[in-house]
Order: sequence, then C-alpha cells, then structure tokens
Amino acid sequence: MKERLCRIKFKRFWFLLLAPIALVLNIVAVKQPSFAEWYAAHLYPWISLALNFITSLVPFSIAEVLVFTLPIAALVLLVRFIVRLVRRKGKRGETAVRFAVNLLCIASAVYFAFTLNCGINYSRRTFAQTSGLSVQPSSKEELIALCNSLAEDVNSLRTRVQTDSNSVMKLSQDSIYDTAEEMKTAYDKIHTQYPLLRAGYGRPKPVFASRLMSQTNITGIFFPFTFEANVNTDIPAYSIPVTMGHELSHLRGYMREDEANFIGYLACEQSGNPDFEYSGKMLAFIYASNALYDTDRDAAGQLYATLSEGVQRDLRANSEYWKQFEGPVAQVSTSLNDSYLKANHQESGVKSYGAMVDLLLAEYRTKQGAR
Repeated sequence: MKERLCRIKFKRFWFLLLAPIALVLNIVAVKQPSFAEWYAAHLYPWISLALNFITSLVPFSIAEVLVFTLPIAALVLLVRFIVRLVRRKGKRGETAVRFAVNLLCIASAVYFAFTLNCGINYSRRTFAQTSGLSVQPSSKEELIALCNSLAEDVNSLRTRVQTDSNSVMKLSQDSIYDTAEEMKTAYDKIHTQYPLLRAGYGRPKPVFASRLMSQTNITGIFFPFTFEANVNTDIPAYSIPVTMGHELSHLRGYMREDEANFIGYLACEQSGNPDFEYSGKMLAFIYASNALYDTDRDAAGQLYATLSEGVQRDLRANSEYWKQFEGPVAQVSTSLNDSYLKANHQESGVKSYGAMVDLLLAEYRTKQGAR
C-alpha cells in the first residue's frame, strides 16, 4: 500500500510543484513591480498572442462552452469517484488518495496558468506611468471643467448615432461581429501611440448567454485560460463598444479595472467611429459626473440639465435595463467580484472602477496644455 501511494505521489510530483512556483512568482511581482512590468511587456505578449491566435480561429467563445461543460464534467467525475469508492472495498484508501492528489494537481496547474496568464500583470506598473500621463490631486474646478467638456462631447456625438423605435441609441453595424471586428481595428490603430497596447490580437467574442450575464451584473469577462475577451451583448447598445474595449485591454496585459475602463475609452475615442466615440465618452461622463455628485450635488444637477434629451433618454434606458436584474443573484456576483479584485491587490475592490476619473483628468490636463 505504501509503495503504491509513493508511486502515485511521485508521478504527479511535478504538477504539485507548480503551485509553489506560482506563489513565488506572485510574491516577487508584488514586491518588485519592475519584474512584473518586464514580464508583462516582454514574455506575456508571446504567450497571449500565440494562444489568442489559436482560440480566435473559433468564432464562438470557448470560455462560454467551458463554463457550462466543466461543472457537468466535475459532477460526472465525482459520481465516478463515489462509485469506485463503494465498489473497491479493499482499496478505498488508495482510491481516496488518488482522487485527492488528482484534485491538488489540477488546482496547482490552474493556479500556475492563472499566474502566468494574468496574475503577474496585476502588479505591473500603472498605465499612467508607462504612458506618461501625470495623475495628481485635482480641484473641484478641474473636475467641473472635465464634466462640462464631456457633456459637450456626448451631446454632439449623440446627433451622429442611430436610434431604435424608442429613440434610444442603437449600433449602426448590422452584426455584433462587425462591431467586434471594428473594435479590434480600433486597438490596432492606437498601438502606434501606445506601443504597449500591442496590435495583432483577435476580436472580442459576443456571449450567447448574455442575458444570463446581465442577471449577475456582468458586462464582460476576460478568460485567462483561453485568452478570450468575452462581451455581454444584451446590455444597452451605447455601452457595448467600450465594454469590448475594456475586455481587450485585459487581453493586452492591463488587469486593473480603472485602467481597463480608461484604455477602452481611449480606443473608442480614437476609433473614428461615432458609435464608439459616443460609447467611450458616455462611460467617461458617467464616472466623472458621479465623482462630481459625490463632491457637489448641486453642480452635478446643473450638469445633468445640460445634457440633450437623447443623452438623457439613453441614460434612463440604461437605468431601467439594470433595475430589472436587482436582487440576491446580482448582489452575490458583485460581492464575489469585489473579493476577487481585493485578492489581486486592488484594495478598493469594486470602487477601483471610479479611479478612472484620475486618468481622465490627467488626459484632460494634457490636452489643455497642448492648446
């Protein structure tokens, strides 16, 4: 019995070593951001570009298939284990040990893959540092100026987009796959200005079970094991392009949520497509105006009054859409997401999304200084 157990452990020894290796890599990345940045800028692109090329050959989301099939596979394996445990009366101990070791090997391999595919990137230098944007404390006056500028932009861009039968913005492309392809092109464009946002990645993938994603308050998911940017396409149309941009930034190694929002906004802003520009500016306006509301409610109220009826209609439609999904499922999903972000060194959890405003202010100051 002891010889058999030793043989089981030895055969899987290398798999079990992956977990401590991954742990060491994560610790080094946290302690030495320069190592994390070197990895993200030099090694990660080779891994992600190669695997993303392979998964991009499939038009549908492999991640979505796995989400639905892996729980079934796990249940089948559990039942198989229980049956074996009942039948093998004289070898129950060995059977249990084999099952436990297999689980540990799988967990070790998954943790190692997660670390290489995105975990280390959480500790890289900020996008502000690598792009030259100067993030600094800002006055209320600067915030108001930013909000007014964004309000003017969304009002202007709203006149250039198409609307549905309810006079709510809709995408001009006939197919959501056309929108995804154009977002891929938009990212390839900004590569010249931001070299670390590498070109050559595949397009984001629409999720068939998008309505189910909305039930959990999820608009998109980057799946690091297949290197796919998955997007909920059931959400209001104006938010789809910037959501695609957000997830594609994760694919390029920028994992922090505030940075992903800002990079998605940049891709939309410089796309040359009115749908995309409106989508990015709307996201920027929402975060900036929310920050203003927290600072000065009267000023935020006056700002909202300057929005055109079309923009206000889109915002109301967005609120109504998400209101229907309020409940325990959405709350649990938000709580899990919050825990995930904190576990990956985003200490403010879901509140880190609001840090995008600092990047918007930095970009606004740069533009003002260039005039």
